[in-house]
Amino acid sequence: MDFTATLLFFALFISSIQAVDPCGSRPQNKDLSVIPIYGKCSPFKPPKPESWVDTVINMASKDPARLKYLSSLVAQKTTAVPIASGQQVLSIGNYVVKVKLGTPGQVMFMVLDTSNNVAWVPCSGCTGCTATTFLPSASSSYGSLDCSLPQCNQVHGLSCPATGAAACFFNQSYGGDSSFSANLAQDSLTLTNDVIPNFAFGCINSISGNSIPPQGLLGMGRGPMSLLSQSGSLYKSVFSYCLPSFKSNYFSGSLKLGPAGQPKNIRTTPLLKSPHRPSLYYVNLTGVSVGRVRVPIPPECLAFHPYTGAGTIIDSGTVVTRFVQPLYEAIRNEFVKHVKGPFSTIGLFDTCFEAKAEVELPSLTLHFEGLSMKLPMENTFLHTSAGSHACLAIAPAPNNVNAAMNVIANLQQQNHRILFDVANSRLGIAREACN
Repeated sequence: MDFTATLLFFALFISSIQAVDPCGSRPQNKDLSVIPIYGKCSPFKPPKPESWVDTVINMASKDPARLKYLSSLVAQKTTAVPIASGQQVLSIGNYVVKVKLGTPGQVMFMVLDTSNNVAWVPCSGCTGCTATTFLPSASSSYGSLDCSLPQCNQVHGLSCPATGAAACFFNQSYGGDSSFSANLAQDSLTLTNDVIPNFAFGCINSISGNSIPPQGLLGMGRGPMSLLSQSGSLYKSVFSYCLPSFKSNYFSGSLKLGPAGQPKNIRTTPLLKSPHRPSLYYVNLTGVSVGRVRVPIPPECLAFHPYTGAGTIIDSGTVVTRFVQPLYEAIRNEFVKHVKGPFSTIGLFDTCFEAKAEVELPSLTLHFEGLSMKLPMENTFLHTSAGSHACLAIAPAPNNVNAAMNVIANLQQQNHRILFDVANSRLGIAREACN
C-alpha cells in the first residue's frame, strides 16, 4: 500500500470512529438522550466500584426517603435551609438529560423527574454545591424574577418586603432528606434544536443534605412551572421516554417532546389526577399476576382516592417498584409457590433464591385499566454478579409513608416507551429496546 493510500485508509478509519461515537451529539435527531446517572457518557461516577446488584441496592437505598418526599408533596411549605459546606455526593439513582441553559448555552446534565414541577440548577457561588455550576453573569439572556410576580407564588416564595421591590427567594425540600435555597430566575433553555425563551427556574445558592442532583433537575410534572407548562404550544403537553438499563454504558435512552414522532398504536390507560398531589401521574392499577395466577388483592390496596393521595403513580425518580405492604405480601406469597427456596435477603430484597438454569421463573404482569404490562425477566429479577442468586426486584413501601401509595419505578420501566399525553389524560406503555 503506497503512502497516499495509507493516509486515505487512516482518514476513513478515523472518520468512521467519529461517526459511531456513542457519546456524540445527534444533530439530526430532535430526541434528547436519556443517560443512566452512572453510565460512561455521564459526568457522574459511582462512589466506588461495586457489583451490579450492589449498585442497584445503593441507588435504591434512597427510595424510602423518595417515597416519603412524594407523599409530602401535598404541603409545599416554606422551610428553613441550613447552609452546608463541602462537596456534595450524589446518592439518588436517576437519569439525566443534557441541556443548554443561557446565551450562549452552558451545558448542564439535569436529572429527569416526572414528580417535580420546578426546574433548578446550582449557580455560581452556591454553598455546598459541586464544582459544576451555572454562571448567570456569562449569559446575556439571564434575568432575576421579582417577588411580586405570579411565578413567585407558584414556588411558594418568601413574602415581599413591606416597601420596595425584591427578588423572589424560595426554599424547597427534595428527596426526603435534603433541601436548598434559591432565587427564581429566567433564561433561555435549549433542548436539542428547540429554544424556550424566558424559562423560569430556581438558581440555587445553598444546599443541605446529599440528595440534590449535582447539576440540577428538569421538572416534568403537571404544575404551572414545569417544562410542559412553560413550553406552551411547543410540546402540547405531550412527552415520552424510554429508559435504558442501568447496565447501559453509553447514550441509549431517549426523551421525545411533543406529539410528533410518538408511537401511533400504543395501548393507553387513563391518567388520573389528585387534587391532593396534583403534580403526580396517577394510574388505575387493577391487579397483578404472578405467572398465570391473578393474585387476590384487597381492593383498598389498589383504590385511587383523589383527596387522600392513595393509589398508584408512575415515577422516574424511584429505583425499585414499591407496593403497600398487603399488596407486596400477596405477590410474594404467590411467587414463593412457584420457586423452590430457601429464600434469603440481600439489601432491600427479601425474596432472593438460588438461581438454577433449569428453573423456569414466573413472570410478573401489572394490570392497568385498558392495558397489561408483562415485565420481562430483566425487569423482574436481579442476578448477583456471580450469577448464583437472583432476587425478586420489587419491595414493600416503607412504613413512614402517610398514604397508601404504590410506585411503579424506573427499574421496571426500563426498555419500555412510556408516553405521557397530559392533554388527553392518558398514559401509554409499549416495549421498546432502549439499549
